[in-house]
This record gives sequence, structure tokens and C-alpha cells, in this order.
Amino acid sequence: MASEHPVPSERLDALAHAYGIVPSRSGVSQGTRATSEATVVAALAAFGIDASSPEKVEVALAHRELDPWRRVLPPTVVLRQGHGRDVPVHVTHGDPVRLVLHLDPEAGGGSRTPEQVEHNEEPREVDGRLVGRAMFRLPDDLPLGWHELEAEGPSARARATVVVVPQRLELPEFLRPDGSCWGFMAQLYSVRSRASWGVGDFADLAELGWLAGREGADFLLVNPLHAAEPTVPMTPSPYLPTTRRFVNPLYVRVEEITETAYLSPAERSLVEWAAEPARALNEDSGPIDRDAAWTAKKEALETVFAAGRSAGRQAQLDAFRAEQGQGLEDFALWCALHERFDGGEWPPEARLGSPGIDALRAELAERVDFFCWLQWVADEQLRAAHRAALDGGMRIGIMHDLAVGVHPAGADTWALGDALAEHIEVGAPPDMYNQQGQNWSQPPWRPDELERMGYAPYRDMLRTVLRHAGALRVDHVIGLFRLWWIPAGHPATDGVYVYYDHEALVGILCLEAQRAGAVVIGEDLGTVEPWVRDYLAERGILGTSVLWFETADDGGLRPPEEYRRLALSTITTHDLPPTAGYLAEEHVALRSELGLLTEPEPVVRSWARREREALLAVLRERGLLGVDPSERQVVEAMHRLVRKAPSALVGVALTDAVGERRAQNQPGTDTEYPNWKIPLGDSTGRTVLLDELFAHPRLRSLVAALRG
Repeated sequence: MASEHPVPSERLDALAHAYGIVPSRSGVSQGTRATSEATVVAALAAFGIDASSPEKVEVALAHRELDPWRRVLPPTVVLRQGHGRDVPVHVTHGDPVRLVLHLDPEAGGGSRTPEQVEHNEEPREVDGRLVGRAMFRLPDDLPLGWHELEAEGPSARARATVVVVPQRLELPEFLRPDGSCWGFMAQLYSVRSRASWGVGDFADLAELGWLAGREGADFLLVNPLHAAEPTVPMTPSPYLPTTRRFVNPLYVRVEEITETAYLSPAERSLVEWAAEPARALNEDSGPIDRDAAWTAKKEALETVFAAGRSAGRQAQLDAFRAEQGQGLEDFALWCALHERFDGGEWPPEARLGSPGIDALRAELAERVDFFCWLQWVADEQLRAAHRAALDGGMRIGIMHDLAVGVHPAGADTWALGDALAEHIEVGAPPDMYNQQGQNWSQPPWRPDELERMGYAPYRDMLRTVLRHAGALRVDHVIGLFRLWWIPAGHPATDGVYVYYDHEALVGILCLEAQRAGAVVIGEDLGTVEPWVRDYLAERGILGTSVLWFETADDGGLRPPEEYRRLALSTITTHDLPPTAGYLAEEHVALRSELGLLTEPEPVVRSWARREREALLAVLRERGLLGVDPSERQVVEAMHRLVRKAPSALVGVALTDAVGERRAQNQPGTDTEYPNWKIPLGDSTGRTVLLDELFAHPRLRSLVAALRG
């Protein structure tokens, strides 16, 4: 396929590959499509590399070749447990050097002394100095964990992170060798009770988990609970958070905070007054109003915070802040700054690392305290919710969802500095579903900076998300292998794939999940190379199978018996209408209404009808469906069909349990559709509250079918 723009030269191409940038990709038609030279130059600029001329390309190539020789130690070494590894050490030629490996205190602590191994390599001239390379062997019996390698010598003083990761993340005993279980999938904000403040919250999560466990469910998958803006308007999408490390306090139940019970009558009245307009929203079947809920809840939370805490409770808060460290303090400061400068341009002194930031931190200390406290009470309630799910009988408990990225103007972008690439946005290239490609506006990790930082930001994020989790779903798991980088100002069609050290990223994910005792599921739908799925399975990470997307070679539905063993299998996803809506062609009607169809509506409806009839034929052939079935009977038959899969996990959308038809999200829209704002409702659109959910006839019937 011919390119419309100049393509990279051979030398520019070589430089790009040296940084994991691959300037060609499979096209939407046959052959490959070369990335434009401007895109490659922009991607390299995000690595701090000036490739604007052939001369500068040559300089950058030479510099890249010598980069390892300028470092005493590689910044990070990741190895699988049971495997040793040779580590290069660079010192002035002829100088001695001694290495000590300090072991992770969580793995028992202590130290080891790596042995030097024979290595014959000529020294190199580096910046006017003759540098030699020695090799030291990391032993193959190191424990799992985060260790530190220290080098000392006349010309060598350096430290490096050594991460020993599991060969494989093993499933819980009850899923081995061929066990399976089912659970619900829910959008927490949509599941409200009479006691909610207009939005489903952690108290609702605790009750939902306990009640679902009593019905035989073993897990409850919820939407990402990552933090949003601390002010209104609040971004509705849980997949575009300000940070992935901390939690959205919108989900805190004010009445469940210990101190609320000890408020004075006047203070209690303030809380009740704030709650009244929010509670009035609970039965509203229209779009969820996060802004109204947060405005009311924040006012009440301010009252509870100002009332103070006992000495013991304050000590617990202090311990939480110490445990979470500088990451929490910086996030809280960002929240305070966002309040202060919301809607306007931030001054230079509000940049982290600027000379004036300490003065702002001192000035806003009380607000920083407040936002740290919010994370503490959210953590307490999230812990209680997970505990309630397990107490209800679940064997996995709460399954969290990890978004693929963060808001470009969010806390992580502000706090993590060079760890995120500047002037780059993540998306997807054109494909058969979207010929314009997609731009998700999120800044990606810089792979070189992650390595330099010992993967600490990635580790800290995982630890927080896994803190009260029995399982973790990783959205767009291919992002641990490669991401589609789109330079700012470029269309989504003009991007480039940048590859990551998947051995490190997947390995660290396995390590932190194993320490947390959690199952990991990767969302591997869409364009994912077969070897990636094989690799994830080898590492013990489950994939994702969706009935509508599982097709056989003849184009028909793949028998569920042929689904993957290591998978979370479902009928639908949050990007499709609930099953009742899909069967009723609601997705066709909605896309037609919004102008998203690429073919005439009658044609698309005929496709949907054939798809539905093919499904019904399969259900009848298997004896799962009778003549002239009702909608409920079809939905239940589909779930009985998926339960025949050998998959370790089977997910059931809570919307399917009550007959909801409205989609939670319509891809390709922003303001055109109320994405992530649809409350849980039945087939008529009437709100279904948590108080009555488990007495709902359709839910009771579906649970019976799942058990049967």
C-alpha cells in the first residue's frame, strides 16, 4: 500500500526499532502500511530523541549503542523464579568492582554476593574513558520479590532493581485442574439502594457481594473504581480516570464512616440535609447525575472530617498515610491544587518539582489532609465490601477492573513526570470495525523511563488496585505488549506501534497478583496475535471469550465446549447492549439514531436478524429452547449454553438478570449518548433498586438456570 507521506529512511527506521518503535503495521487491506516519517520523528521525540535530520539520526544511533556502557548497572533486571541471569557491569577498564544483592524484606531479607563469571569482551572508548564490561551471575534460587543490586568500586557506585517474578500465576485450588465458577458483572454506580446518594457506593457493593455470594456467585466484577476529578464536572467514564492508583471517593457511604455515628445533632443535621436531594435521585430512571451526587456527598464528608477522630483512629489514618507514602501525598496535593485552580491555567509553581511547590503544599496542608483522609475511609469501606462478599460465600470476591490509561490532564500525568510520554495519545489503528482508527486521548507509559524507575509506578498502581481484590481484569491487555501511539495533533490513522518489555510487565503483574492472592484476567478481544494469547496462558493469565465474538471457521457460532480453559467467558460486554437489547436489535436502532452505521439500516438489521436466528437454531438443536420462547427463556438458554464451556470463570451481566435493554456505553460517542450514566433498570426502563434486586423474578429464574 503506497504511503501518502514520506516514509522513514533505513537509518531512521533502525533508530526507531532501537526504541521499540515499529514503523509499519498490517493494513486494513492486504499488505502493510508504512508509518509516516513525521510520526516516527514525533514518537522518538517522546523518548527525548531528536531525529529531525539525517545527521541527528546518526548521532542518536551512536549514542544509543553506547548507552549501556555509560551505566554501571542496567536500571532494572527482571527474571523468572528458578532462572539465573548474567548482569553486565561497566567500570573503568582494569578497576575492581564488588556486587551485593540485598534481598526483599518481604521475602525474608538478607543479602547474597553474585559471582563474577568469565567474560571476554574488548573494552570501549566511552566519552574519553576506556570502559570494560564484567559479568556477574544472579543465582537461580532467588526468592520472589523486589531486590536491590549494589555495585561498589573505585569507578563504580550504582544500584539497580532486581525483580524475581513467578513462572506462572496459579489458579486457586478450587479451580484446579478443571473447576469452574460463575459470578456477576456490574457497573457499581448503576446499582443503587434506597440509602444511596444517587450513585451506587461501597456499602451497596458490600450488600451486593454478600447477597450474590448467597446465591452461588463466586465473584463480582465491577467497573474501574479509579479516582476522578475532586470537583464537578466529573468525567463520567470510569475508563478515563485522573489516576489508576487511588479510588474515587464518590463511592464512599457517609453513614458508614465510624465518625459519622458520633456527630453532634447539629453536625448530623448538616449530613442529612446534604443527603436529601441526592437520595431523591435513587429511583430516577434517567441518566445518573454524578455531579449532583458528589456535590452533596462532598459537603457531608467535609462535615465528618472536620469533626475529628479519636486518638486511635487518627493513628490508623497516620499509619495509612505512611504506608501509601509520597504517592498519596502527591495525589492529595494535586486534588487540592485542582480545587484551587480549577477552570483556569495552573501557575508554574504548581508543577511538581518546581521551587514553589513546597510553599503551596504548606498553604494547602489542610486540604491535603482532607483528601488523604478520603482515601483512607474509601480504603476501609472497600476492604469491608470485599470481606462481605467472601463472608457471603464467594470464593474469589470482588474482581476489580484496571483501565488502560489515565486522563491527559489528571493526577498521574502531573505526578509521574517522565514516566508518561508527553505529546502522545493512545488509541487504536484503523481496522475493519473503524476505518478512522480510535484516539483514547490517554498518555502512555514511556518504556525506557519505567525501566529506569525500576517499574515502581507500575508496581505501586498494581498494589493499590489489588489491595482488596480477589481478581483483577486488565482492560486492553495487549497494552502490556504494544500500544498504538498517536502524536498530538495527528489523526488516529497516523500512529505507530511502540513495543514494551512484556516479560517485565506481565511478570510484575503476576508477582503482585500472587502476593495478593488474586486471579488475573486479560481483556484480549480485538486484534491480538495468537502468540500473545498463548504467552498469557503460559503465565497463568486468563483471557476473555464473548459468545457473540466466538465464531467457528464456517462463520457460525463456536461451540462453547471449544472455548479456552483459561478464560472468563461471557455473553456480552459493557460495550454491547445487554442481551435482551441485543436480541431486540437495540444496538442497530441506537447506532442508526446516532449516525454511526456504515451500511444502510435495513442491511445491518438483516445481519443482526441472521445472527439471532443462527443462535436460536443452536439453542434448539441442543434442547435448551422450546417453541415460541419468551425473551427471558432465550436469555436463560444462552447462559446455560455458555455454562457448558470449560472456562474457569463465567460472567453474568447484572443487566441480563433484570431484563435491562439499554447499553451502558456506545463506542464512538461522547455527548451524543449518556455513556456510563445508565441506572440499573428492567425491560421497561423502570429502576431496579438493590433492596428488591434479589427478589426480582427474572434474577431468581436466571440464578436457577445457572445452578441447574
